[in-house]
Amino acid sequence: MEWVPAVFIAFKVIVLCIGMFFAIKWHYDQGKKENGAAKQRVVLRGFGIVAAVFVLLLVGLLFFTFGLGSMLGLDLTSP
Repeated sequence: MEWVPAVFIAFKVIVLCIGMFFAIKWHYDQGKKENGAAKQRVVLRGFGIVAAVFVLLLVGLLFFTFGLGSMLGLDLTSP
């Protein structure tokens, strides 16, 4: 039963990455169709900002979780 969370998390990450890829591709293609290079730059810049904010929030959540866990006395060391 220890492999179930790993498989579910891996599946979730794969599905979200595929969905994000196709969403970005669709917006990129729409920008290409409508206004050309100017619209593409806006879409790519927007994606970069969203990706950077997501990574920063993820790192912040990681530090908060480990900080809270250690404050509560949980053993968070790797085996």
